[in-house]
Amino acid sequence: MVVPVYNEQRDLGPSVRRLHAFLLERFPYPFRITIADNASTDGTLALARALAAELPGVAVTHLELKGRGRALHAVWSASDADVLAYTDVDLSTDLGALLPLVAPLISGHSDVAVGSRLSRGSRVVRGPKREIISRCYNLLLRRTLRVRFRDAQCGFKAIRADVAAHLLPHVADTGWFFDTELLVLAERCGLRVHEVPVDWVDDPDSSVDIVATALADLRGIVRVRRAIASGTVPVAHLRSWVGRGPLSRGSAPLAPLSPYPDVTPEHRPSQHSQHSQHSRATLPSADRATAPTGAGTPR
Repeated sequence: MVVPVYNEQRDLGPSVRRLHAFLLERFPYPFRITIADNASTDGTLALARALAAELPGVAVTHLELKGRGRALHAVWSASDADVLAYTDVDLSTDLGALLPLVAPLISGHSDVAVGSRLSRGSRVVRGPKREIISRCYNLLLRRTLRVRFRDAQCGFKAIRADVAAHLLPHVADTGWFFDTELLVLAERCGLRVHEVPVDWVDDPDSSVDIVATALADLRGIVRVRRAIASGTVPVAHLRSWVGRGPLSRGSAPLAPLSPYPDVTPEHRPSQHSQHSQHSRATLPSADRATAPTGAGTPR
């Protein structure tokens, strides 16, 4: 579970402690929390390292450049976990949705899972401005890129590691559009995207610049559409390697993916099957925190 942060000195401590306590008490699988600090200029990094020293199963990665997408790309690519996930530091999404998010990936039923604030059954508290922008953006995605998922922007997602190893090298965005680009690519490659209705409460003190983010997203939509149309992103080749085949009677059960030819060694998936009920925990290579044996094992 990655928690990307930039200048989150105020919220980081309470949020990570709350997340850690939830995973210990209510999550039935081994885990690791990785705080991904991307170029913070306040005391965020020092606090993250203190939390890693205090809490078993918490680690830190520091990046010199900003960007949520950059942080997720770096930590997920270096991870040896079988399921990779992330949540925004404000924990706006109720953590009760975490097990429904990752269970279909562990079982092999789905390839990517996303929290959705726009699905039936979701409960959302946020201002009208953000609500309108979110709905308009996702409508635009459906019209321009013909996607089927409802909510691209909820900061609560997970992906199987073997699938991520094939897709991440082809995701170019390093900022907020990273999520959308990853989901679009997953759908175009014939992967199953599982949507989980969530309870979500807006953080009124969020530092996200809505206008700047919206403009960057629009530019991202244009770029991705052109890349797919021109063949810059090898969708057909990726689909043949990672996509789900056509349905037939007696279809064989899902097997671990073989490495995609263009994937470099550092992006290759773990040799461990994604069906393991005891997935190894995320432990990045940079700023590695030492945790005692069994750290992250639920009580």
